[in-house]
Amino acid sequence: MSKEQQFLHLLQQHRNILYKVSRMYMDTAQDQEDLVQEITFQLWKSYCAFEGKSEFSTWMYRVALNTALTYFKKEKRKVDQISLTGAIDKSEDDHHSAVAEERLDYFYKAVQDLTKVEKALIFLFLEGHSHREIALNLGISEGNARVKLNRTKEKLQNIIKKNGYEF
Repeated sequence: MSKEQQFLHLLQQHRNILYKVSRMYMDTAQDQEDLVQEITFQLWKSYCAFEGKSEFSTWMYRVALNTALTYFKKEKRKVDQISLTGAIDKSEDDHHSAVAEERLDYFYKAVQDLTKVEKALIFLFLEGHSHREIALNLGISEGNARVKLNRTKEKLQNIIKKNGYEF
């Protein structure tokens, strides 16, 4: 298998990471798609540096989050109004009722009020990463990751309550 084929296979296998990161950082479908393309480009550009010392998905998370943070900063986007038109993962769609979809939309609306680092913390937490893995991905200490994550979860709960979203 050529290097290009191997990359495309791994990218396809872990493509949900791209969509989750883009939805976490961008609020419109067009912006989300632009970010997916930018992340894909950065992944390909840096694939030759991937040594396999970690899982491909772990490396992909790190590149995706760093790209999202850089892209977000570079574009200097300010969210004045939130419009969530993106679709829920197809695999999850069959399992969610209308109420669950509405709750997910509320969650993503609330996430838009977080800072870019807080978004990364929540994303990695929701993906099931340990405090240690979160720390490694963000380049901070494990203790700092734990404290920041707890503060971010509390902040997210306050945003949800403040906006009157029902859970």
